[in-house]
Amino acid sequence: MQTIWGIDLGGTKIEGVVLSSPSPDAVIIRKRIDTESHKGYQHIANQIVRLIRELEAETGYRAESVGIGTPGTVEPATDLMKNCNTTCLNGMPLRADLMKTLNIPVAIANDANCFALAEATMGIVPDVVPDFNCVFGVIMGTGVGGGVVFRGKDGQPFVLNGRQGIGGEWGHNELEFNGYDCYCGKKGCVEQVLSGPALQRYYAQISGKELKMKEIVARYYADSDPYASQTIDRMLEYFGKAVSVLMNILDPDAIVLGGGVGNIDLLYTEGVERAKKYIFNSGNVETKILRPKLGDSAGVFGAAMLAE
Repeated sequence: MQTIWGIDLGGTKIEGVVLSSPSPDAVIIRKRIDTESHKGYQHIANQIVRLIRELEAETGYRAESVGIGTPGTVEPATDLMKNCNTTCLNGMPLRADLMKTLNIPVAIANDANCFALAEATMGIVPDVVPDFNCVFGVIMGTGVGGGVVFRGKDGQPFVLNGRQGIGGEWGHNELEFNGYDCYCGKKGCVEQVLSGPALQRYYAQISGKELKMKEIVARYYADSDPYASQTIDRMLEYFGKAVSVLMNILDPDAIVLGGGVGNIDLLYTEGVERAKKYIFNSGNVETKILRPKLGDSAGVFGAAMLAE
């Protein structure tokens, strides 16, 4: 039987999946082990190999290729990792090292691309826009990321990696002039406005109190806290402005919102209304803004689709 193998490399956990077909209902096995990233690059690479060998031993199948989602991306010109928040991976030949050790093809994409690919192939998009040409996947959580999926001439979806391996990096475009400093070296990036920590930081700045996003949202709905109302209103305005850029450049069939912030109901209603002010389409938004279907499975399923 042909099997499909995916690995989701996280900062604390590495998850592996083996599928019998490209479907969330076709899981043969899923398994997680600790990343132990504090032990350095070589240990992380060894942990990935260990997990694949354990999956092979427990299923009786052999991996013929594997897709890996990572907290960064591959520089096409050098095949070295970059932009990883697990910093020991940066500048390292992860794909080449794994191919040498495993002796199989290895495909790597960042976790936002894997999220987008999973939702486009086996998640919410086939249910709502089965004939899509372009899907943008957004992760708004601790950070903000994005991934672009197109349908090829052969009908198969593929991730847009781009010339420099930074396709879909929506989170690091300037959204707020002279805003908060971002680790990427710029100010006011989308990530520094719409991530969970950024929204909580803004609330603390104007109120003098520290609250989690769930509490801020609850106070907004209760209409009991003017600072919560100001924080959520600001979030909606900037969300509308930020997604309008995606619509104007890509004109995608759907945008899927993942991450903790993506769970806020207002984004799917009032957030879309705010986008109407900025989209270059006479205020008409036909792009579907969708909730994800696969939850925390999206990363590892999308990684598997890289190798399918």
